Amino acid sequence: MDARLNLFDSPVAAKVLKHLIAANKAIAESSLPVATQELVKLRASQINGCGFCTDMHAKDAVHAGEEWTRLNLVAAWREATVFTEAERAALELAEQGTRIADAAGGVSDEAWAEAARHYDEEQLAALVSIIALINAFNRGNVIIRQPAGDYQPGMFG
Repeated sequence: MDARLNLFDSPVAAKVLKHLIAANKAIAESSLPVATQELVKLRASQINGCGFCTDMHAKDAVHAGEEWTRLNLVAAWREATVFTEAERAALELAEQGTRIADAAGGVSDEAWAEAARHYDEEQLAALVSIIALINAFNRGNVIIRQPAGDYQPGMFG
């Protein structure tokens, strides 16, 4: 299976990717824990059906020291006992932020308050940004049908 479009070969898409990757770097350098960043990216990617990003973020998380047990339970995080309260709040915010069209009210005040209870303003800004950014990456990859399975940690820089 080949992607419909090679984003790196398109001058327009390559410019956009450059900025998205730069935004991702700013988030990575924030004080939001790396484990939380990867869990959020993985969950949004699962919801959006983005195989490429699901593969990438599971592998990146393992490369960063995350346990497979936790990664295997991300899709069922509500029933899992392996996530902290802060991670659960981030996962709830990620789900609601990813499923905006499914709920007339968007992200609930309760989900926001719970996230704000666990994260400071910088971390909340990083969390909101990472949810928006991973959704952008997911949508692009789903639209072009980017194949999944071959990603290796660090292959993009």
